[in-house]
Amino acid sequence: MEKELEALAGKVEQVARLLERLQAENASLKRRLATGEAERERLRQNMDVARSRVETLLEQIPEEA
Repeated sequence: MEKELEALAGKVEQVARLLERLQAENASLKRRLATGEAERERLRQNMDVARSRVETLLEQIPEEA
């Protein structure tokens, strides 16, 4: 009976270590996702500004007769 309890305790310890590792990995992935989303938003805003500038320039080009 004692052997089984020791084996079970070992398995519980392994699960606890795995849980800690997965929690740390999850936190890291959340940070990376937030960084990627912020970068995507920054790039989207840059594209909007560039699009607006191009449209303004296109409006300034005289039409051919």
